[in-house]
Amino acid sequence: MTYATAADYSWTHSPSSPFGHARGAGYSLVLVRGIGPEEVLRRAGAEPEGVRTGFDALVEEHVGLLDEYDGWPECTLAGAVAVPGEGGEWTLVLELGGDALGMSPRFMEAVSSGTRAVSHTGNSGKPIHLFHWYEDGALRTGFEYPAHCDGDTPDALNALITVVGLVPADDEAPGADRTAAFFALAEHLTGVRVTEELLAGAAYRTGLIPEEAYDEAGPGL
Repeated sequence: MTYATAADYSWTHSPSSPFGHARGAGYSLVLVRGIGPEEVLRRAGAEPEGVRTGFDALVEEHVGLLDEYDGWPECTLAGAVAVPGEGGEWTLVLELGGDALGMSPRFMEAVSSGTRAVSHTGNSGKPIHLFHWYEDGALRTGFEYPAHCDGDTPDALNALITVVGLVPADDEAPGADRTAAFFALAEHLTGVRVTEELLAGAAYRTGLIPEEAYDEAGPGL
């Protein structure tokens, strides 16, 4: 059996990667099993914006949003697409220009009700990197650094954390590529392999998520 590791996602730090804009602007990536893109966006409180084909189109819309609001939008842009994974179809949601979607207990509880939802967020400016795994409306494991996990089963991912390239007892992870490691950890829990090609060519159903949707947002740690 082949296990995903941070090395499999080293492309997320490549200058030519379509993910470069998301990494620089701040992002939240959420994977939800068995709920379609339209419904996931609805539960996020998003205002529908139509379909954008290709990651470049998603980035273009995000840049336009920044220009419209002079760099401080009152909402964030999210694109959702159906992807294959463990146990059937999943929805991948990528939020640009913010890191709150996957950190919002209200949203993650809603989309994981009766199923599984996994998220990781990153913001190069702060910087911040968070991982959350929800099962049937409850946080199973959430952490910024592996040494400080929270949730109903805080130690449940320790073995996988080691496999992907992090150290469970590490509270600083010097030199660790946490973005890539979180992609790999999400793959272990969802069966979804996110690739450059997937992000570059997907037809994203988009929506604008207003600030008020994050009233109860927080790291859940």
